Amino acid sequence: MRGRPLTMTDKSSSKTGTDLNDPGGLRARPIGVFDSGIGGLTVVRELRRCLPGEDILYFGDTARVPYGTKSPETVIRFSRESLIFLSRRDVKLVVVACNTASAIALPVLQETVSVPMIGVILPGVAAALKASRSRRVGVVGTEATIGSGAYERALRKADGELFIAQQSCPLFVPLAEEGWVDGDVPHLVAHHYLDPVMRDGIDTLILGCTHYPMLRNVISQVVGASIRLVDSAEETARETAALLRRTGAENPRAHGGICRVFVSDTAQRFESIGSAFLGEQLESVTVVDQSDLPWYER
Repeated sequence: MRGRPLTMTDKSSSKTGTDLNDPGGLRARPIGVFDSGIGGLTVVRELRRCLPGEDILYFGDTARVPYGTKSPETVIRFSRESLIFLSRRDVKLVVVACNTASAIALPVLQETVSVPMIGVILPGVAAALKASRSRRVGVVGTEATIGSGAYERALRKADGELFIAQQSCPLFVPLAEEGWVDGDVPHLVAHHYLDPVMRDGIDTLILGCTHYPMLRNVISQVVGASIRLVDSAEETARETAALLRRTGAENPRAHGGICRVFVSDTAQRFESIGSAFLGEQLESVTVVDQSDLPWYER
């Protein structure tokens, strides 16, 4: 996590006039979360488990999903615009709940607004390093995430002798969104992607995409019980909770946090499958008016 300290001149506080030197004012502000689509709801699910008193604003850029097949320049532009949308809503912290955006855009985003930010790469890397005993780690993710080398760089920075096996798994995303999380088809696909990684003798596997926890049972069955699965969504939620507690920014409520969901295009499909990703009933989804979308300001 990086980002400049919050100050009274932050653009994100200008509409409410909230005194950020007042700890109570800061704690009451929501957590912002964004992803290219629906996958980041698995991060929200874990945040709500770890921090049930926190309000959460989620933005899914459904008009331009997926990010995983876009160029780095496009990913950076789309991510910056999603970030600006959230920062205008007085969030106290932003979780970049997209492995592709975390891998490619996070350094640029951290210079865009004065709001602390957490990506999903480093928390997963830290957990994998802690879990691995053989120092042989696998990473699965989208083509853009694997192609960026972000996981490999972070892992090697911590342990230059680590063996790393990487595999892009593009069909995992549509399987998760179609609800094909069990049965012959997902098992065949999982074997196709994971068997080569398993032959490299890994003992830990990072699920480097927020869709992949939906296929966790299938992945577990394919790789076997001896392989530790690291869920970047879980680890990011733990890191977020730890940061809020360290900085005194955690909402003091023990429960009752509200999750509000915004999307940039039609909400019909999002509503139909969102509850499965969130792990609870998705109450409502708001389609953002186009006049409120940052990319219309250029």
